[in-house]
Amino acid sequence: MPPDTLAELPYAATLTRHPGPLVPDGDYEGAHFDGLQLADPRAAGGRFLECAFTQVSITGGQLRGARLQDVWLSGVRLAATELAESSWASATFIDSVLAGVAMHGARLRQVAFRGGKLTGVNLRGATLTAVSFENCLLADVDFGGATLRRCTFPGSQLRETDFSHVTLDQVDLRGAELGLILTPDSLRGATISTGQLVAIAPLLAEQAGLVVADGDKP
Repeated sequence: MPPDTLAELPYAATLTRHPGPLVPDGDYEGAHFDGLQLADPRAAGGRFLECAFTQVSITGGQLRGARLQDVWLSGVRLAATELAESSWASATFIDSVLAGVAMHGARLRQVAFRGGKLTGVNLRGATLTAVSFENCLLADVDFGGATLRRCTFPGSQLRETDFSHVTLDQVDLRGAELGLILTPDSLRGATISTGQLVAIAPLLAEQAGLVVADGDKP
C-alpha cells in the first residue's frame, strides 16, 4: 500500500528541502519540493530519486524525458506540462491534479494515483505496468495506442476516456464508471463486472456493427 503521509516514506528522514528552481538534466536525490509555484520550468532529462513533492504547482514547462523513481506527490497540480517520454517507477500521487499534461510515450511502472483528477492528459503510446487509479476522475484522458498491464481503476470515473487501439493485459476495470471511447477489440484482456457489461452493451454492439431491435419486423 502506497504511503498516505510524508512521515511514512522510508526515505523521509533523509529528505532535504529544495527551494528550486529546476534545471535541464538536473540530478535531484532526497529532495523535498514544498509549496512551490513553478511557472514554465525547463527541466528536460531531469532525474529525481527518492523525492517528495507537497503542495507544488507546475504550470507549463518542459520535463520531457525526465526520470522519476521512488517519488511521492501530494496535493500537486500539473497544468499544460510536457512530460512526454518520461519514466516513472514506484511513484504515488495523492489528491493531485493533472490537466492538459503531455505524457505520450511515457513509461509508468508501479505508479498509484489515489484521489485527484486527470483532465485532458495525453498518454498515447504510453506503457503502464502495475498502475492503479483509485477513486480518481479521468476526463478526456487519451490512452490511444497505449499498453496497459495489470492496471486497476477501483472507484474511478472514466469520462470520454479514449481506449482506441489499446493493448490490455490483466486490466481490471471492475468498480469503475466506464465512459469509454472504443475501437473493436479495445477491451480484449480486460475484466469487467456483469453490471458494467450491461451498461456498455450498446457501445459494444455499435462497435460490432450489430443492430438491436425489439418486436416483430413491420
